Amino acid sequence: MAQQKFLHQRPIQNPFTNPFSSSPLSTSSISNRPISLLSRNGLLLLLALLVILGVFLPWAGSPLFPSPNKLSPSQSKWRDYSLPQAVKFVAKNGTVIVCAVSYPYLPFLNNWLISVSRQKHQDQVLVIAEDYATLYKVNEKWPGHAVLIPPALDSQTAHKFGSQGFFNFTARRPQHLLEILELGYNVMYNDVDMVWLQDPFQYLEGKHDAYFMDDMTAIKPLDHSHDLPPPGKKGRTYICSCMIFLRPTSGAKLLMKKWIEELETQPWSRAKKANDQPGFNWALNKTVNQVDMYLLSQAAFPTGGLYFKNKTWVKETKGKHAIIHNNYIVGFEKKIKRFRDFNLWLVDDHASESPLGKLE
Repeated sequence: MAQQKFLHQRPIQNPFTNPFSSSPLSTSSISNRPISLLSRNGLLLLLALLVILGVFLPWAGSPLFPSPNKLSPSQSKWRDYSLPQAVKFVAKNGTVIVCAVSYPYLPFLNNWLISVSRQKHQDQVLVIAEDYATLYKVNEKWPGHAVLIPPALDSQTAHKFGSQGFFNFTARRPQHLLEILELGYNVMYNDVDMVWLQDPFQYLEGKHDAYFMDDMTAIKPLDHSHDLPPPGKKGRTYICSCMIFLRPTSGAKLLMKKWIEELETQPWSRAKKANDQPGFNWALNKTVNQVDMYLLSQAAFPTGGLYFKNKTWVKETKGKHAIIHNNYIVGFEKKIKRFRDFNLWLVDDHASESPLGKLE
């Protein structure tokens, strides 16, 4: 009777108890019993392994997610390449030309590089790669001309205008430029949805701290003032942050620090999908009495809203255009089509003129 009472009070074991639990069944019975692939547990385990392999295996060799243990010697070298090393390598006459690029922008980088090469300035170009795929691709084709400043960003979301990824991508710009100024170099920044038609350095007159271009479409006289324009309806100017030239002066450094400060106080949110340009304009407005500023010629540096929209003005200013910016339009395909319509999409027929050659 005692034995029957004991059996009655003993809890009944579930034969399908979690094998990773701490129950007696998992630590004794199952540990000593091999799992057959044809059993229920075996099939579940096999299915789990297939799911894991199906999710992660395709990324194993992806350039977007390189494994540090599987890097080639050259990739390992570029992963540790520092900004001071890169700037020293590319700078000519104390000047470096900088762009910031994520993987989806590589075709635009190549197009821009062709136009820069035609003006004999490609050797001064430093690509700040925002992801490892860009870092490895550029340095594979053009060793030493790309550097990544950690942390790396998500290359697949950083390019969507108005997104938080895009803000994170562009908001790093003033810090990159400030670090180069602190190293003692002049720096020209360009967005890569631009095309050079002339050498822009000939328009950098004088020895000012900072040079920039207007983003307004209203036509100015050819002899317009080079002072910072007056604020607009929103209380700030409308200067483009797409093309900037800075000298390593205290004024230029102050401007970059103020820009960083403005971006920190006006972060991205769903309600206010900010980008870097308003912060740059606030920084200009707040330091105008402390920084020696120079507004570049509108004819030489027209905004896309003027160059691609006003045929009469383009004809009247023919021969004066230095850098064309393909803004005032959103979307990769739309930008490419517009460039093609104006014979400015150079990669179709002139990829060999780029240091990167034809991208696969």
